Amino acid sequence: MRKIAWRSPSNIALVKYWGKKDIQIPQNPSLSFTLDSSFTTMEISFAEREGLQVDFCFEGKENEKFKQKIVSFIKSLELIDSHKYSFLKNIYLNITSQNSFPHSAGIASSASSMSALALCLCSIAQEFNGGDLTKDEAFFRQASFLARLASGSACRSVYGGATVWGKTAILADSSDEYAIPFSYDLHEVFQEFRDTILIVSSSEKSVSSRAGHALMNYHPFANIRYQQANTHLAMLIEALKTGDMEIFIKIVENEALTLHGLMMNSDPSFILMHPNTLRIIEKIREFRQVTGLSVCFTLDAGPNVHLLYPVKEEFRIKQWIEYELSAFCENRYYIHDQMGRGAIEMV
Repeated sequence: MRKIAWRSPSNIALVKYWGKKDIQIPQNPSLSFTLDSSFTTMEISFAEREGLQVDFCFEGKENEKFKQKIVSFIKSLELIDSHKYSFLKNIYLNITSQNSFPHSAGIASSASSMSALALCLCSIAQEFNGGDLTKDEAFFRQASFLARLASGSACRSVYGGATVWGKTAILADSSDEYAIPFSYDLHEVFQEFRDTILIVSSSEKSVSSRAGHALMNYHPFANIRYQQANTHLAMLIEALKTGDMEIFIKIVENEALTLHGLMMNSDPSFILMHPNTLRIIEKIREFRQVTGLSVCFTLDAGPNVHLLYPVKEEFRIKQWIEYELSAFCENRYYIHDQMGRGAIEMV
């Protein structure tokens, strides 16, 4: 038995993708910040054996549902590249996985877990195919490609800092098939950005992201939304380069509310925000107006709020979170995180 292990973080999209075509191809480009403390650690022990056999444990317990998702994904890889992944026909994989964060905490666990799986499979492929074991640009690009097939947003978690997924004329190397690192220098104000996740509810969402994406196929505002996303991406890239916090806040908050507006206008419509989600948003806007601090919010496809702010304002904002915003969180629970450096191979 040989062993491979990777730790891969989750990420939070600032420009959202909502709606996809073909096989996990986004309808519009997206841009995200990779997190640091919110990650999945995955370890795979493997050996050649007749047929494909998989054992899977999540945090010490067998998880049959996720195991079947992994098996289906692995079997699909032969259709992608029958030569490169032929070894998966006859292999035993003993997979153990654990998160540094609660499963239903408003953090994209599919992004961290499926990117970790993709990285492990790329490492195993290197060993079976007798290639260079260097983890170079081509290695991470292939891992991002595989992660996308498993879970769209997972392709962005392979890299650290800011990441772009989806073809755009603004970035020459951009692609619908994999993510790329932000190709400009981030302004210093964004280099140690903080993200506190305010847990409004840890319950499972009433509508899955997969179902929500599918509803965009017939959405009356779909084409306008995709145009808006491209415009917002251009504006946000410029803000990240120049340190324009006013534009950053405007775009990030508008993207969050647009995402949930699309849900409310789909057919059938659905609402994932909770009353305390709206109360927190109101408190954030009021606090920003009174203090002049550069704090803003974004939302994933759920009720929990990501509070974004520069490191220089960390002390004041953390006090405010504890004394005021925590009252709107489930059991006063929140998670402090920050921009991270991406996936790490565990040696």
